[in-house]
Formats: sequence, C-alpha cells, structure tokens
Amino acid sequence: MTTLTDPARPARPASGARHSNAVAPDREHGRSPGRGFWIAGYVFAVTMAFSTIPTPLYVLYQARDHFGALLVTVIFAAYAVGVMASLFLAGHVSDWLGRRRMIATALAVNMASGIVFLAWPAVPGLIAGRVISGTSIGMLTATAAAYLSELRAAARPGQQPGRRAEVEATAANLGGLGLGALLAGLLAQYAGHGPQLPFLVSEALMAGGALALAAAPETVARPRPRPRHHPQRVSVPAAGRPAFLAAVFATVAAVALPGLFTSLAPGFIAGTLGDRSHALAGLAAVVVFGAAALAQTALSRAATSRQLSIGLTALILGLAVATIAVWLPSLTLFLLGGALAGAGAGAAFKGSVFAVIAIAPHARRGETLAGLFPAAYFGIAVPGPGHGGPPPGLTESTPGAASPAALTPGRSTQTEPARC
Repeated sequence: MTTLTDPARPARPASGARHSNAVAPDREHGRSPGRGFWIAGYVFAVTMAFSTIPTPLYVLYQARDHFGALLVTVIFAAYAVGVMASLFLAGHVSDWLGRRRMIATALAVNMASGIVFLAWPAVPGLIAGRVISGTSIGMLTATAAAYLSELRAAARPGQQPGRRAEVEATAANLGGLGLGALLAGLLAQYAGHGPQLPFLVSEALMAGGALALAAAPETVARPRPRPRHHPQRVSVPAAGRPAFLAAVFATVAAVALPGLFTSLAPGFIAGTLGDRSHALAGLAAVVVFGAAALAQTALSRAATSRQLSIGLTALILGLAVATIAVWLPSLTLFLLGGALAGAGAGAAFKGSVFAVIAIAPHARRGETLAGLFPAAYFGIAVPGPGHGGPPPGLTESTPGAASPAALTPGRSTQTEPARC
C-alpha cells in the first residue's frame, strides 16, 4: 500500500531535492529519466508480480504436506505482517535515502524471498518467505509510485504528470499483481516442475530489472547530514475521528472481500468444479485485480462520496453473486462476482483514502493515512478465518495474495497522500 500525494499536485521529491538538481547529473552520464521511467515501471510490475506467484500454488503445497486452511491462513497473514512492519519502519526512508536506492533494496529483499521459497519449501519456509516478500512490498509500493511520477516530471519539464502518470502507476501495480498469479498458474499447469519453476522465472525477471535499474537516474538528492531515522508517525485529528473510523470500516471491507474471493478461487475451481487447472486459478486473480485497476482509473476524477457509494455497492453485489455461484455452482457467475468485488474494492479503497485526506491537516496527511493502513492489512488476514468452514462441496480453500498495494495505484510520496 502506498502513502498518498495531494490529488491536486504531482508528487514532489524530498525536502531539498529538486528534480533538476537530482536528475541532471545522471543525465550527463547517459541516465535518461524517460528511459528510467519505463525501467522503474518494469521493476515495479515484476516485483509486485512476485507477491502473487504463490496464489495458485498453495493447493500444491497443501496436497504435498497435508495441511489445512488454518495453516494456509497463517502463511497468508504472514505477508501482512511483513508489509506493515516495513511500511512503518522503511516506507518513508526513500525521501532521504533516494528512490532508486530504496527500490534496488526492495528488489534484493524480494529476490531473497524467492530463494527462501526455492530452498526451504516446508511450511516454516513458506511463512518466512511470505514475511520477507511482504517486507519488500512495504518498501517498494510508495517509493515506486513516487519515483514514476518524479521521472515523468523530469522527462517532460513543464508538464504535470497528471492522469497519465496515475494510470501508468496503476497498470504497473495492479497489472503486476494480476499477471504474477496468471504466470504462476500457466507455468504450474503446462510447464511442470511443480511450484519451483514459477519462482525461478520470477527470480530471472527481477534479476533483469535489477540490472536495468542501474541505467535509471536518481530523483532525490541525499541531504547532508542524513536525517535521523524514526518509524512512520501516526496521528488522527480529534474532530475527524468519526469520519476516520468510517473510512477504516470501508477499507477493511474493500480488502477483505476480494481477499476472500482470491482465497476461495483455487479450492472452488479444483474441488467444486473439478477443474484442476492452475492457469484458471491464476486467471481468477487477474479478474479481481484487473477490475480494481479499471474502476480506479474510471473513477479517478469522481467525488469521494461517489467512489465510496459505487465501491461499496459493487462489493456487496460481488459477494452476493460469488456466493450464488458457489452454491449453484457456476464458474461464469463466480468470475463475475470476482470482477464486481475487485471493482468495488478499488473504488471503495480509493474513496476511503481521499476521505481521510479530507479530514487531515495538510502537513500531517502522511501521519493520518498511516493510521488507515493497518486496517487494510487487517483486512488481508480476515479472509482466512472467514472461510474456515467452506460451503458444501468446496474443498481446501487457499488464501491468495491480495495486497492493499494493489488497491493503491498512482503516484505517491512518503510524507503526503498519493493518488490511489
């Protein structure tokens, strides 16, 4: 999940770091911000994709090690622990360490997670790998969105990054999440080698991104002396607490319901429908994240109240349609319910973020939004216990990797709210 920028302005670099001062020296060494923009987008996408690689693979681990939905829930929730800890401890550090440096660090951490999955495929290794992966995503999401906005501004001086930068960041973020699950499903289904090959391919894609990142310019100048590190502060204005609590409940719903869908999809497709296709399980995740991206893009200029009303309505409809699909059963209705839930989640989360922006003092928006994020990550852990007893005919339910980062497109900095 990203922290957000003022919707009326493009993301700005850290204090004392102007685009021209930070980028111009790199450009003299052949580091073009235009080329760097596409490199950063690629790195953002493949790193986010890695976080959903396990989504269609959990059924393989369950079949091999004979563990049930409760243990999968623990593995599933471990990701949220890593993201939350990383957001509070490192999500804002790129303001003075530098965007490219932080992204390179996040990429290295995610590759380390892949090594854990490959070398230690037992349950403790799966938990450790998910925590490490979550740590990487917490470092990456806010930083990457801010970096993309700053690179576009540097590549086209005098132009506002605006809507196009928001759409491109959304595509990298949510597109990566959807494509990661689809890639893992296709490889597991048609290439063989169990769950190992998807991680090997993902490692190779991230390694290519790490090499390419060397050609991207830095957009933040390191301040001297370096600021003292402190965790992200959290504050909520007293007068805005009722609205903040309402946004919290909307955020939990926006993250939990799509998480429930992605968690049920592999078990429903394999057990109830009798289709063992891992590719189809991956496609279900693409439907959810793709719908979220489309909804956030389509409603990017809508009023906050409209985003919330459309989002929550679509969430309720999506849940109802998916429930009917499970009982019939019907794959078409199930995917339709997932699309509605994904679209509703994207709109509702975006509306919640801007509702919080509206009640927060300008200088403390990052601190107020930091109080909203734990609700989203609590929402990640909700689906597991919620489907401990599956409907009749539904076999092992398999929590996927629905990330609140997915629901937070757009540009961002670590000190102000970003487009979501």
